[in-house]
Amino acid sequence: MGLREYVLKRIVYSFVLIIFVITLNFIIFEMMPGNPAEYFVNPIRLGQRERIAALEKQWGLTDPLYVRYARYVVNLFTWQFGDSFTTGSPVLPEMVMRIPYTLVLLGGSAAIAMVIGILLGILAAHKRGGKFDTTAVTVSLTTYSLPTFWIGMLLLLIFYSTLQWFPGAGAYPREWVLPGRWPAPTAVFNVFGTTITIPGWADIAARLQYATLPLLTLILFHYGGWLLLTRATMIETLTEDYVTTARAKGLKERTVLMKHALKNASLPLITSAALTFGFILSGAIITESVFTWPGLGGWIWQAIQIKDYPVLQAIFYVIGLCVIVANFIADLLYGVIDPRIKYG
Repeated sequence: MGLREYVLKRIVYSFVLIIFVITLNFIIFEMMPGNPAEYFVNPIRLGQRERIAALEKQWGLTDPLYVRYARYVVNLFTWQFGDSFTTGSPVLPEMVMRIPYTLVLLGGSAAIAMVIGILLGILAAHKRGGKFDTTAVTVSLTTYSLPTFWIGMLLLLIFYSTLQWFPGAGAYPREWVLPGRWPAPTAVFNVFGTTITIPGWADIAARLQYATLPLLTLILFHYGGWLLLTRATMIETLTEDYVTTARAKGLKERTVLMKHALKNASLPLITSAALTFGFILSGAIITESVFTWPGLGGWIWQAIQIKDYPVLQAIFYVIGLCVIVANFIADLLYGVIDPRIKYG
């Protein structure tokens, strides 16, 4: 089977997975106990039964199951996620507004933790059994075992309450919500009717200051997993004959580690990276709640508490899409990095 046939096969397989995710998402929320309309209307009060019936008809809860499922599939494929039960506003614009915050927090922390963990893991495997290896493994196990909310609160205690180096909550200063207090942007463009704003340096500097502690929390928590995984795969690879041959040829140790050993030990790292970035839009629920970060993670927690089903259905669907796409990309990279893997 050639590359083209393999890609087509993976596309069909991914489409089937998307249908499965949509169906499972539909079944889960259909099996939720209770009536969503009753969460917002007290059925005990006089005259509220008519209001509940009106809400059920408005939301399509009285339609047959197959009608609701067909409408649900069409709406998800067309990105019509409906309105929030609590705010009454469309879900999609709110999601689009929160996604950049989650990408900055989760994407930035994942990338930095990955680089730090992989580099330290390579060095620990190279110096296995030594003081650096022992110290690196001990520290990484410690930070990886600590709860993220505890790390976050410890950083707040040190850098916010005691030293007052960084702000404690939010993604930007609270006074910016007042009229005329938001920093002037560097440039504003109109592309196909959509306004694109490039923030100014004051805006960027303030946001980076607010993002430092949440980023540091997630980096401290995640880098240990990358270090341990890289160290384990590298130690196994460094015992292979081709590594001994490369050293016998007189190649520099850095070349042996980075070009020969790491390349052949990278398949588990690619799988872990695909899952990490696939779940990136799931947000960091605990970290975002600790730092009041306006991302998708905190939004998920709020929706769970108030049973806002349209929000949860939309987010779960988008997360499923991201995971499927990430695994599709990872499968293609396997064949590029490791020539031993054949498509078929």
